[in-house]
Amino acid sequence: MTGQLAGKVAVVTGGGSGFGEAIAKIYAREGAKVVVADLNGDAAARVAGEIGASASAIRADVTARGDVEAMIGAATEGFGGLDILVNNAGYTHRNQPMLEVTEADFDRTYAVNVKAIYLAALIAVPQMERRGGGVIINTASTAGLRPRPGLTWYNGSKGAAVILSKSMAVELAPKKIRVNALCPVMGETGMLELFMGVPDTPENRAKFVATIPLGRMSRPSDMAEAALFLARDESAFLTGLAMEIDGGRCV
Repeated sequence: MTGQLAGKVAVVTGGGSGFGEAIAKIYAREGAKVVVADLNGDAAARVAGEIGASASAIRADVTARGDVEAMIGAATEGFGGLDILVNNAGYTHRNQPMLEVTEADFDRTYAVNVKAIYLAALIAVPQMERRGGGVIINTASTAGLRPRPGLTWYNGSKGAAVILSKSMAVELAPKKIRVNALCPVMGETGMLELFMGVPDTPENRAKFVATIPLGRMSRPSDMAEAALFLARDESAFLTGLAMEIDGGRCV
């Protein structure tokens, strides 16, 4: 198999749709073996099936240690190791006043967006060490860099993802493990209406798009290309980045 990621083994969480699906597919296209992990097992199976023999699917709740162990095991036992981990699975409360967000939604937001990075590191880092290094990519958000009202608690969770990525990058550098964060602006994914807090109509979309200099929302393909760039050996000197994939939104 040839390609920019030939010989690599990757795990992509939230791989059953949206950003994660696009990342899993571009990794496979470039020669990687890919474990597609998603809370929706059927969605993961669909994506892995569309990729073919170089992918496997697993249902995984990234907030449950046992599921994370099984997810990483699917890579090490099924494909012989782990080189790339994309912590892409995400969750958000609805765009609304901060005092109206339920405790359950707060807890779930921080479990999926923050605790999952911790759990994945516990299991994945030792496996990457055995391979002589690796790459961890965390999906953060422009919300963690330029927060706005209505998503306060979500903003905080993505701010944590950014800082965790930078701190992990420094601490794991001696192990030859690079860690970077992707910071997309609001995108065309299943969580769009939650982010907007209003119905997904052309008129409402236009209001949000008007805040993005390049005049559109992020797309799964935008994230996939960035995730490919950061996973390549040619990016060996890049670590600790919070890459803004936002059409100029954070400027």
